[in-house]
Amino acid sequence: MALTGTSMTETGGVRAGYGVIEGPEPTDDMPSEVLPEGCHTIVLGVGDLNGILRGKRVTAEHWRSVRRRGISLDNTFFAMDVGSLLVPNDYSAADSGYPDLNILPRGPLRPIPWEDGVWMCLGRAQEKTGEPIPLDPRQPLLRAVEKARSMGLEPRAAGELEFYLLDPATGRPRENRPECYGLARAAELEPVLGPVRRNLAAMGVPVEQSNPEFSAGQVEVNLRHAPTLEAADHTLLLRGMIKQMVRPMGLVASFMAKPFHDRSGNGFHVHHSLWRDGRNAFATDGGLSDEGRWFLGGLQAAMRESSLVGSTHPNAYRRRKLYSYAPTSASWGVDNRTVALRVIDGEDAADDPIVRIESREAAADCNPYLLMAVQLAAGLKGIEQQIEPTRPTEGDAYAADNRRRLPTDLHEAMEAARASAFLEEALGPMMVDLLIRNAERELEIVESEVTPLELARYLEVM
Repeated sequence: MALTGTSMTETGGVRAGYGVIEGPEPTDDMPSEVLPEGCHTIVLGVGDLNGILRGKRVTAEHWRSVRRRGISLDNTFFAMDVGSLLVPNDYSAADSGYPDLNILPRGPLRPIPWEDGVWMCLGRAQEKTGEPIPLDPRQPLLRAVEKARSMGLEPRAAGELEFYLLDPATGRPRENRPECYGLARAAELEPVLGPVRRNLAAMGVPVEQSNPEFSAGQVEVNLRHAPTLEAADHTLLLRGMIKQMVRPMGLVASFMAKPFHDRSGNGFHVHHSLWRDGRNAFATDGGLSDEGRWFLGGLQAAMRESSLVGSTHPNAYRRRKLYSYAPTSASWGVDNRTVALRVIDGEDAADDPIVRIESREAAADCNPYLLMAVQLAAGLKGIEQQIEPTRPTEGDAYAADNRRRLPTDLHEAMEAARASAFLEEALGPMMVDLLIRNAERELEIVESEVTPLELARYLEVM
């Protein structure tokens, strides 16, 4: 359950909001050789298959060498599961000897405000020969962005992520009473969320707003629109850095899709738009343009077969319940939170900058690069092939007779992914194979476990 924040100012008769304020273009260029004053440590990391930051901490004395040569990691880490075990794959197989790959610094150095003298830099993965890594989740998004640019379009995106703040001793929220959007609860959370917002801003991650969410202990943080590559970086950093920030405060931040059966799941909503010559290509007189409608049609057409990308683990499918604010069908509508694809439009041409499409299907624990890559590729295919969406859903999508049902479990999502030529084209066959193998492992682990609920229900009475 999320509201979209937009800073609105009048500029030449057109409201400036989503997508108009330009941030620095994401770059693979090396950061400066000269470190900020007082810097003694640089954190260099990238996101793995599950969007977990992995890398190394580098001393300032070693920075010049790392800037030139990168750091070396064995070639298994992109294919690690959530338990840091290697998921079998053809790239990092034992017969290769698990050789090194290189992570080179890219983009700006970012301060880590809660660690004095420590700065951070995201990395660019490559082989020793300079070739890209086929299992690097950022590669499909780079290709999708390049495709958009070849069509004369600049993609922009913004993430909204939900998560729980938990007591590490109990693994449960400390609050029992939900206060969705409650300002009293927001004030109680400010000693935690205030530093989170300010620290992320200092790191160049543009947070627009935060609020208590639908369930007790659940919060949401909304990011500002940015070029799509940068938006994925922002999401990766938000997840990784929030977890680090709240630990010293005596809390655990969990983006797990559905940690509690009796509370809301955690979603990852992505707002998309495409820009041409400084104008929103999705918009015409405040409504959805032809290109925007076709992009929507592409998203809708690919949603079922792409489900594995946004809901990677068995637990994620527990989110998909009726009246849960998580969609159960590949439906769309205008400003409708019961659908999977929510169109946000305006009243007239002055509102063109805010017109966008919000995809609400994914879980908060998926990989942001892979998710945005698949969604952008699907939308661009929609434009190329002029794919028309279905009729919009008006009112309750949960009650509608919608034949475009989304997978209800990981078995079903894997079947759809295996049959998808689109997914193989968007991500590459090796990445799709890794996602499926990872899902198979997670299913095996979860389905072989005897749960506490089963013991409590059956052990004594049977």
